Amino acid sequence: MASSTVPSSQPDRPPRPNLVFRQLRGPRSPAEFAAAVRRAAREIGERVSCDARYVHRVEAGEIRCPNYAYERVFLHMFPGRTLTDLGFAPRSSVRGRRARETGNTPSAHPGRPADATGETRVAGEPYDTQDRYDTYTTYDTHDQEESDVLRRAFMTGGGATVAAASLGPLGFAPDVSTAQRAVRRAGESDAGALEEAVRRIRLLDDRHGADGLYRRAAAPLRAAYALLDAGATRQRTADRLYAGAGELAISVGWLAHDSGRFDDARSHYAEALATARVTGDPGLEAHAFCNTAFLARDAGRPREAVRAAQAAQRVARPLGSPRLMSLLALREAGGWAGLADRAGCEQALVRAQAYFDRGPSEADPEWMSFYGEAELEGLEAQCWSTLGDWPRAARHARRAAELQDPHFTRNIALYTAELADDLARGGRPDEAARAGMRVLDLLTEVQSSRVQTMLAGTSRVLLPHRRASDVSAFLDRHASFPRAV
Repeated sequence: MASSTVPSSQPDRPPRPNLVFRQLRGPRSPAEFAAAVRRAAREIGERVSCDARYVHRVEAGEIRCPNYAYERVFLHMFPGRTLTDLGFAPRSSVRGRRARETGNTPSAHPGRPADATGETRVAGEPYDTQDRYDTYTTYDTHDQEESDVLRRAFMTGGGATVAAASLGPLGFAPDVSTAQRAVRRAGESDAGALEEAVRRIRLLDDRHGADGLYRRAAAPLRAAYALLDAGATRQRTADRLYAGAGELAISVGWLAHDSGRFDDARSHYAEALATARVTGDPGLEAHAFCNTAFLARDAGRPREAVRAAQAAQRVARPLGSPRLMSLLALREAGGWAGLADRAGCEQALVRAQAYFDRGPSEADPEWMSFYGEAELEGLEAQCWSTLGDWPRAARHARRAAELQDPHFTRNIALYTAELADDLARGGRPDEAARAGMRVLDLLTEVQSSRVQTMLAGTSRVLLPHRRASDVSAFLDRHASFPRAV
């Protein structure tokens, strides 16, 4: 991997999202828009390998100005517009600022001519002078920005850091000296750091919820894929890296999912699914399909949820984990409930319980640590709630909250919010208000848009009962409660 010993002098500030570009994408998913970009490129004889991840980076503001090939494609797609009309920074201002900051003048890559576009490269420049997904480019397939993130996130001293150190205030190491170290082929310590990053994100989500974690989790995900690009010293290490990167993509996708960023979540899950299929990893594939089914249900696509859950079960069956099959059956049940198919939902719930009763096994995936009797009850409560059977939903939600391990604070808040909503819709406003109060107590340590959205719905249902003292107290406190930004 090519690298520079010149540290990036770009200020440590979050990128500004490109809202104009996001508006131009319209209702299309990032993957659909990426396909449109590739088609437009073919129309004018360009070759770009745009994917959903690239679209996400543009919209997140990580690519302030595209390379020349992408510029031609975008201007072809949106005739009459300039780069600034598309939400990008002017190329001259971006290039000029970098040159002034580094004190270097732009020069071609050592030992190679500039590419056919006449573009030159400045070490560490903050615009996308090369597309690391385009294999035809004459440049190395790693830009300096990615390399710096990789070094800061995973490599200090003689080996990898514990990957928990890759999450900003959660431990991200901004020491610029680490950005000066040469990047090498990944080893076992890097694979271990990546696996630890996944565990760290899951632990923090369990305790505190997704809001506030998602943005900071993007850096270690980019670093993970940069590790894959760097290559590994052994095949066993490469397998661990691919599995770890896929699991990290799912974890970051879940953070997006739980904080209401459904398009971002869909893109991350699709990336994990592609990684699983490239490497032939059925466990990762089943996990990606599992989360895709969950997302589809929440996004109002119940038929897709059923199909994704069934695909997950086909892949997972040979893995020998009854608990995994139980969870996947519950994902299918959620889809059937969304389709108002009570019979299909009940059949899937029976299968889920039967698999669960077989108990844990050595084949259970590590990521399923959250799945126990409480989660089983909670997911069943959601099915009955979707079907409008409020008393049955409330029974299961109450049991879920009572059974949940105190470690999983977010889930306790989620199940209690489900209980409050089921009680409110089932005509038991006083009990609903008391459950809502318990959720507000938990929200002092949990940040979850999902829970807040559920509680907002409950408060609307309780408005006609505001004269009851418990309901009035809940509504007043909910109205004064700070909302997530």
